[in-house]
Amino acid sequence: MRAVTIAPRSKGSLRLEEVPEPVRGGREVLVETLAVGVCGTDRELIEGHYGEAPAGQSRLVLGHESLGRVLEAPAGSGLAKGDLVVGIVRHPDPVPCANCAAGEWDMCRNGRYTEHGIKGLNGFASQFFAMEERMLVKIEKDLGPVGVLLEPATVLAKAWEHIEHIGRRAKWSPRRVLVSGAGPVGLMGALMGVQRGLEVHLQDHNRNEPKPALAKQLGAAYHTGRPQLEFDVEIECSGAPGVIAEMLAAATPDRVVCLTGLSPGDHAQGLNIAPFNQAMVLGNQAVFGSVNANRRHYEAGARALAAADKGWLSKLMTRKVSLDRWQEAYEKHPGDVKTVLVFED
Repeated sequence: MRAVTIAPRSKGSLRLEEVPEPVRGGREVLVETLAVGVCGTDRELIEGHYGEAPAGQSRLVLGHESLGRVLEAPAGSGLAKGDLVVGIVRHPDPVPCANCAAGEWDMCRNGRYTEHGIKGLNGFASQFFAMEERMLVKIEKDLGPVGVLLEPATVLAKAWEHIEHIGRRAKWSPRRVLVSGAGPVGLMGALMGVQRGLEVHLQDHNRNEPKPALAKQLGAAYHTGRPQLEFDVEIECSGAPGVIAEMLAAATPDRVVCLTGLSPGDHAQGLNIAPFNQAMVLGNQAVFGSVNANRRHYEAGARALAAADKGWLSKLMTRKVSLDRWQEAYEKHPGDVKTVLVFED
């Protein structure tokens, strides 16, 4: 079968190659890949910044944003031939730590977790894959191709869960939310804010379509600079150091700030500590970081997608690239929101 692979930490090693087809184990499900989403993490892996092949292998199959169709499933799994599924990216460590043992592997304490297409496990950018039933999430068939957006949605499903948990420290009735970064993750955060009945504002540097139109169609306000408003919730999805510094400097009582975007490792950005400290302490503010997701967040993300307008979701997939033109999927084009590598004809 064909698969997109890299030699981890080796720039210029990206290729489409023939690899052995998976052999299904006792409780594993055999899945035909329909599509994989491409994101900044994939491009960083291609550039050789990080990555780890499975034990005993020299190359890593890319792809952590999946959509597949079940071909074979064990009896009693709750899955059947033809079901649409998405693979959970992170697997708990084998030790395990306390969080992994409790099913909260997104909060792993010792770093021995593995991740499909990133760290120690082959990804989903192959024509077929096999994995345990417990690490697959079934989605509604009427979602169709937009089901490939589930993995980005899980990141924000987790973020919103934690935001609301922190907010319950006091009587908290959030009204207005700012999401910075109008990529797929930011748009998922805005979608979930709208679904919660909040006044949603999106901030992004891009003045060109389709992002302003996507925000408008969602019912969110779109800004190319920080709006002069007070926000009860702020979710940072861009990773831009200047945007983060500006966000942390704001002083709104009881505000909850969630950081989900990763900043470039070589970018130095000063933070004026004294005003930040004063705003946090005197305003009872909370700032936290969030990454990855566990099964609960995949299920919450699936519910959010199922409740969303399918036409709007489909517009997020601004480029669909066939496997025969696979290299184009890993290029960055103006106007890209979500690029999808399509395996099915």
